[in-house]
Amino acid sequence: MAVQTRVKVAKLEAQKYHGLDQETLIRLYRTMFLSRRLDDREIQLKRQNKIFFQISSAGHEAVTAATALLLRPGVDWIYPYYRDRALCLMLGVTPLETLLQAVGAKDDPSSGGRQMPSHWGHNKWNVVTKSCTGTQFVQAVGAAEATLYYEHHPKALAGAQKAPLGQFVQHDREEIVYVSSGDGATSEGEFWESLNVACAKKLPIFYLVEDNGYAISVPIEVQTAGGSIARLVKNFPDLHVADCDGTEPLESYAVCKDAIAYVRERRGPALVHARVTRSYSHSLSDDEKLYKTPEEREAEARRDPLSKFSLFLIREGLIDQKEIEALEAGVDREVREAADQALVAEPPEVPSIRVNIYSPDVDPTSAAFAAQPQFHGAPKTMVEMVAATLNDEMAHDERITVFGEDVADASREENLREVKGKGGVFKATAGLQRKYGPDRVFNTPLAEASIVGRAIGMATRGLKPVAEIQFFDYIWPAMMQIRDELCVLRWRSNGAFKSPVVLRVAIGGYLTGGAVYHSQSGESIFTHCPGLRVVMPSTALDVAGLLRTSIRCDDPVMFLEHKHLYRQPYNRSEYPGPDFTIPFGRARVVKEGNQVSIVTYGAVVHRAEIAAAALEREGVSVEIIDLRSLSPYDWEAIGATVRRTHRVIVAYEDMLSWGYGAEIAARIAEELFDELDAPVRRVAAMDTFCAYQPKLEDEILPQTDDIAAAIRQILAY
Repeated sequence: MAVQTRVKVAKLEAQKYHGLDQETLIRLYRTMFLSRRLDDREIQLKRQNKIFFQISSAGHEAVTAATALLLRPGVDWIYPYYRDRALCLMLGVTPLETLLQAVGAKDDPSSGGRQMPSHWGHNKWNVVTKSCTGTQFVQAVGAAEATLYYEHHPKALAGAQKAPLGQFVQHDREEIVYVSSGDGATSEGEFWESLNVACAKKLPIFYLVEDNGYAISVPIEVQTAGGSIARLVKNFPDLHVADCDGTEPLESYAVCKDAIAYVRERRGPALVHARVTRSYSHSLSDDEKLYKTPEEREAEARRDPLSKFSLFLIREGLIDQKEIEALEAGVDREVREAADQALVAEPPEVPSIRVNIYSPDVDPTSAAFAAQPQFHGAPKTMVEMVAATLNDEMAHDERITVFGEDVADASREENLREVKGKGGVFKATAGLQRKYGPDRVFNTPLAEASIVGRAIGMATRGLKPVAEIQFFDYIWPAMMQIRDELCVLRWRSNGAFKSPVVLRVAIGGYLTGGAVYHSQSGESIFTHCPGLRVVMPSTALDVAGLLRTSIRCDDPVMFLEHKHLYRQPYNRSEYPGPDFTIPFGRARVVKEGNQVSIVTYGAVVHRAEIAAAALEREGVSVEIIDLRSLSPYDWEAIGATVRRTHRVIVAYEDMLSWGYGAEIAARIAEELFDELDAPVRRVAAMDTFCAYQPKLEDEILPQTDDIAAAIRQILAY
């Protein structure tokens, strides 16, 4: 009888507390209290100069801990906010692991001492390495797209699990993606871009916006029109939108439970706007007393979730004062012991700085990628070779998806019964959608940051996205995703995560009317990004070899395709076969010579050939080196040609000042000075913009005559 009574009481408790029993409610409080005590301990350590930064989750514990009860650790995919300490603890991250991050220890699972504290990451629990503010949204969308993709492409999942880091690639038919942020990050464009795609594709993604009323010192009424992000997004189609008091664990649990159920049922995305409080300043680098009045701070203190929930538990008879004191004492002891261990933890070794910049498993510069062509078929142009190579790679690797603006044959697939199809503004992807279907080849909204961010999310989940940026001139909205996310993701997670995306980008001028916004070069900006491979072929054969290497390597690659070269007759090639690859960092000797060397790449290669042919008739012997791989580049080939001719010109299409050639010229001067019989010369574009009028364009960009003049000048030195 007593047993039956206890069962009845438990059922009543579960009904009363939204399905949560006494044990779970106490666990919820313990996690919240543990999160706060870890914040307090880090603050103490920072003031003792034993750690180097601190940003707290105080005030956010209730909604994040409650939400974590609804997530499936190691199944759902987590893109957290830096105030998600309680969520991470509830998922399985330990106090010691959080403090190892604070001290920057070698064994910190988030980053091995590379990221600030509270920049969460843990591949065991699918907690994806923490992004900068706002960039996580579109990556979470890409991860959610991978969820749906794997449901229909089991071969892709099997292939991803065989690839490097494949042991962490998994899929569950009920999995969802969680992404969170503060109120401030919802002002970022990527937030809105992500909602657009998530709703258009009804993706299984749950947004938690933790609104503490301030983005550092900027109040919500300045940050968000009307002061409520929920009101702003409520009309997005198929988006479940709800509000809750994020300082109330039970209310938060009930509201998030409905939202997450909606997502798991594949009805669409959901967003919960949780109104929380920020109990401490933004970080220890901030002093909120400079912009919050005493009255405002007192009002926030009255909403503190810990004091409210502990009082609730006692009043409900779920725990008494002595029990809660014992619980808190146990937490304090656990935090103290964890801190003691963290403070004596081994720091990273200095040589580890260079570890995990690039893949340790696949070396695209190695001889393994040196293959002989097996030519067949009619000669193809560069743009035809792009399509042919993508076709072959997609045929044998189901992980590959191709997307961007206008890349599909027709988004309205039924139209293909009557129309030929687009297949890219340059036709580089023509026919691929017809052959492989709209879930593998598809158009995107006009949003470059979203294109790159989605690709990052897909690649993090094990897919192999080949995304297109239609024109290099419009890549700049994606700069944050490329520089702060794509190329640094492996390094900042200390090898726990990777993102081997291929970004195809049409670049360059010589278009006779391309003007300012269709003629830009700027490859040096991206070769300046460690972790990113950058290649730029000048022939159809090199397109095939280098694009295939880009896809098969395990690093992110920016594959630059010069628009002027797409359909030239002089750089065509027969198809070299489905396994032809070219190692990165391996230059091509276009022409041998012994009097002067030209180191170049892209569209300037052919101009150098014409100049060299003209001077050959005057008895001048010119050697031409096509780098074709810009990062890494072939320093051995450069050194060899300098030692052979002792005079070198670096020719490139970008602007002369601070261009890619400046680095090559500087290194030659620094390391090969004794080999030079004349100063290194550069031939490049003027330091201005590319004009629409063809006569002006010809004057601005480097031409054959400019190269010939430079050859004569360097020989006359």
